[in-house]
Amino acid sequence: MKEKSKLSVLKNTVFWGIVLWLIGYVLGIIFFMLVPKDLIGWFIFPIGIIVTLWVLLYKIKRDELLCYFGLGLIWTILAVLLDYLFIVILFNSPDYYKLDVFLYYASTFLLPLIVGFYKFKLKKQGK
Repeated sequence: MKEKSKLSVLKNTVFWGIVLWLIGYVLGIIFFMLVPKDLIGWFIFPIGIIVTLWVLLYKIKRDELLCYFGLGLIWTILAVLLDYLFIVILFNSPDYYKLDVFLYYASTFLLPLIVGFYKFKLKKQGK
């Protein structure tokens, strides 16, 4: 892969990681006014899955299956870091880390792997 295309892939990866995180962040602020605090993550989770799947299926293209591992890893690191900075610290919310958050981190890592495997399986079948 050429150096420029590697940089392009990295920018694309970080861009979509931040966009997906930002969508969840904004939804969290909206749901903060509508649902009990302990349920916010459970309301965001299904929306986040759908939006993430859309991005993975229609916006992300990688040449190798292993690239989806890196994608999931970078997105997960971004999610953990941005959550810590803009939720735990900014809103002084040390009780943020609950089951819904850990499932969110797991899905952020696993969804790219699952979709990448699916795309490469289709590619092998010639579809």
